[in-house]
Amino acid sequence: MAATITSSPSKLALATAFAIVYLIWGSTFLAILFAIESLPPFLMASARFLVAGALLYVWQRYVKGAAAPSRAEWRATAAVGVLLLLGGNGLLVWSEQRIPSGVAALLVGTVPCFMALIDWLRPGGLRPSRYVVAGLGLGLAGLVWLVGPDTVMGGGRADLVGATVVVLGSLSWAVGSIYSRHVPAPASPFLSTAMQMLAGGAALLVLSVGLGEPWVLDVNAVSLRSLLGLLYLIVFGSIVAFSAYIWLLRVSTPARVSTYAYVNPVVAVFLGWALAGEALTARMLIAAAVIVSGVALITLAPKRA
Repeated sequence: MAATITSSPSKLALATAFAIVYLIWGSTFLAILFAIESLPPFLMASARFLVAGALLYVWQRYVKGAAAPSRAEWRATAAVGVLLLLGGNGLLVWSEQRIPSGVAALLVGTVPCFMALIDWLRPGGLRPSRYVVAGLGLGLAGLVWLVGPDTVMGGGRADLVGATVVVLGSLSWAVGSIYSRHVPAPASPFLSTAMQMLAGGAALLVLSVGLGEPWVLDVNAVSLRSLLGLLYLIVFGSIVAFSAYIWLLRVSTPARVSTYAYVNPVVAVFLGWALAGEALTARMLIAAAVIVSGVALITLAPKRA
């Protein structure tokens, strides 16, 4: 992908990047649930991004020979990293202590709506076309259909605090995503990704220390499943999928990139059913068809100048 940072990347590169973000990020909701079983949430998230960011930064700077980033690039990418990883991912991780991973994934479906609205309201922004609006509406309708008392919540209702935190995190993620398209950044999307993860990981670590998480961590009580979940998040959720996401933000429209938030819930809920014992009903199959229809409308909509 590094060779295709142009206005017209190949269809294969785009399809590969979208597939990575759709499928891998759909699985990370369950990986987060496993990781925080025996690891404090913010400490786990900070470890995830600091390790992934350090590995990616060393690879780009000292193996691939990328130029050293400027101060302006560090400031801009640090702000993006805090918005995406502390505000977006950090709040999501915390919320999964209170709500099922499937419900968290469904509520992240507000991201496409936030991104389309922010991209329209910003100075010089583009008004979404009727196809995009219809697609957003269908996708959101599918998620609303899924979030019901007899679906992934096992007959109950979502915890209000946990649900609110996810929506606030989704807003932070949308702001950071749009902001990242209009600020100074290194030419290499991988170096930019590494810098964002280092900044976001550092912010998460400060929050973790402030909450006293390192002092309540019982190393002997950390389960193998939590460690494997953390490893999966570092390698696949961060280095692979987050890099693909940052690249897509450069070469595609915000509305199209944000469709991951509609596809991820379908992946997450099925995995939650298969591997974590979370509820699965026929209602999900109907909603999945509605969601896919919405994604198709957004991705096939003509690109506006």
